[in-house]
Amino acid sequence: MSDIPSCPQCQSPHAYADGALLICPECGHEWSPSAEEAGGVKAFRDANGAVLSDGDTVTVIKDLKIKGTSQVVKVGTKVKNIRLVEGDHDIDCKIDGVGAMKLKSEFVRKS
Repeated sequence: MSDIPSCPQCQSPHAYADGALLICPECGHEWSPSAEEAGGVKAFRDANGAVLSDGDTVTVIKDLKIKGTSQVVKVGTKVKNIRLVEGDHDIDCKIDGVGAMKLKSEFVRKS
Protein backbone atom coordinates (compact mmCIF):
# COMPACT_ATOMS: atom_id res chain seq x y z
CA MET A 1 0.00 0.00 0.00
CA SER A 2 2.39 2.76 1.20
CA ASP A 3 6.16 2.62 1.53
CA ILE A 4 6.26 5.39 4.16
CA PRO A 5 7.83 4.07 7.38
CA SER A 6 6.31 4.42 10.83
CA CYS A 7 7.30 7.38 13.00
CA PRO A 8 10.65 6.62 14.70
CA GLN A 9 9.58 8.53 17.81
CA CYS A 10 6.06 7.24 18.59
CA GLN A 11 5.79 4.33 16.09
CA SER A 12 2.58 5.77 14.58
CA PRO A 13 1.74 4.27 11.17
CA HIS A 14 0.04 7.52 10.06
CA ALA A 15 3.16 9.41 8.89
CA TYR A 16 2.93 11.33 5.63
CA ALA A 17 5.35 12.96 3.21
CA ASP A 18 5.62 16.74 2.94
CA GLY A 19 8.26 17.65 0.38
CA ALA A 20 11.56 16.09 1.43
CA LEU A 21 10.41 15.43 5.01
CA LEU A 22 8.19 12.83 6.62
CA ILE A 23 5.81 14.12 9.31
CA CYS A 24 3.93 12.34 12.09
CA PRO A 25 0.51 13.94 12.74
CA GLU A 26 0.26 12.37 16.21
CA CYS A 27 3.47 13.56 17.86
CA GLY A 28 4.55 16.24 15.39
CA HIS A 29 7.97 14.65 14.77
CA GLU A 30 9.60 15.54 11.43
CA TRP A 31 12.43 13.53 9.88
CA SER A 32 14.19 12.98 6.61
CA PRO A 33 13.77 9.53 5.08
CA SER A 34 17.49 9.55 4.19
CA ALA A 35 18.52 10.55 7.75
CA GLU A 36 19.26 6.96 8.68
CA GLU A 37 21.63 4.74 6.82
CA ALA A 38 20.98 1.10 6.05
CA GLY A 39 22.41 -0.25 9.30
CA GLY A 40 20.07 1.82 11.45
CA VAL A 41 22.96 4.15 12.33
CA LYS A 42 22.02 7.80 12.14
CA ALA A 43 23.91 9.81 9.53
CA PHE A 44 24.62 13.31 10.79
CA ARG A 45 24.26 15.85 7.96
CA ASP A 46 25.12 19.52 7.71
CA ALA A 47 22.90 22.29 6.29
CA ASN A 48 23.89 21.33 2.73
CA GLY A 49 23.28 17.60 3.24
CA ALA A 50 26.94 16.53 3.46
CA VAL A 51 27.57 13.67 5.88
CA LEU A 52 29.54 14.73 8.97
CA SER A 53 31.93 12.52 10.92
CA ASP A 54 33.99 12.84 14.10
CA GLY A 55 37.03 15.09 13.67
CA ASP A 56 35.61 17.16 10.80
CA THR A 57 36.00 20.92 10.56
CA VAL A 58 32.76 22.88 10.08
CA THR A 59 31.79 26.53 9.56
CA VAL A 60 28.86 28.22 11.33
CA ILE A 61 26.32 29.55 8.77
CA LYS A 62 24.19 31.70 11.09
CA ASP A 63 24.82 34.02 14.07
CA LEU A 64 24.09 31.88 17.13
CA LYS A 65 23.22 33.50 20.47
CA ILE A 66 24.70 31.73 23.47
CA LYS A 67 22.10 31.09 26.16
CA GLY A 68 22.69 32.87 29.44
CA THR A 69 25.26 35.31 28.05
CA SER A 70 25.42 38.28 25.71
CA GLN A 71 27.95 36.48 23.48
CA VAL A 72 27.29 35.45 19.90
CA VAL A 73 29.01 32.88 17.70
CA LYS A 74 29.41 34.78 14.42
CA VAL A 75 28.76 33.55 10.88
CA GLY A 76 31.91 32.07 9.37
CA THR A 77 33.37 30.84 12.66
CA LYS A 78 35.41 27.68 11.98
CA VAL A 79 35.01 24.85 14.45
CA LYS A 80 37.71 22.17 14.31
CA ASN A 81 37.67 18.58 15.50
CA ILE A 82 33.94 18.14 16.15
CA ARG A 83 32.50 15.17 18.05
CA LEU A 84 29.07 13.80 17.03
CA VAL A 85 26.61 12.85 19.77
CA GLU A 86 22.99 11.72 19.97
CA GLY A 87 20.42 14.19 21.25
CA ASP A 88 18.87 17.52 20.39
CA HIS A 89 22.27 19.09 19.66
CA ASP A 90 24.33 16.83 17.40
CA ILE A 91 27.80 18.35 17.76
CA ASP A 92 30.08 18.71 20.79
CA CYS A 93 32.97 21.08 20.19
CA LYS A 94 35.27 23.78 21.53
CA ILE A 95 35.08 27.21 19.95
CA ASP A 96 38.07 29.54 20.37
CA GLY A 97 37.14 32.47 22.61
CA VAL A 98 33.87 30.84 23.72
CA GLY A 99 34.70 27.41 25.11
CA ALA A 100 32.87 24.08 25.05
CA MET A 101 29.53 24.13 23.23
CA LYS A 102 26.91 21.96 21.66
CA LEU A 103 25.68 22.85 18.18
CA LYS A 104 22.91 21.64 15.92
CA SER A 105 24.15 20.24 12.62
CA GLU A 106 21.58 22.31 10.71
CA PHE A 107 23.53 25.49 11.54
CA VAL A 108 26.90 24.37 10.18
CA ARG A 109 28.41 23.35 6.86
CA LYS A 110 31.34 21.06 6.28
CA SER A 111 34.60 22.88 5.46
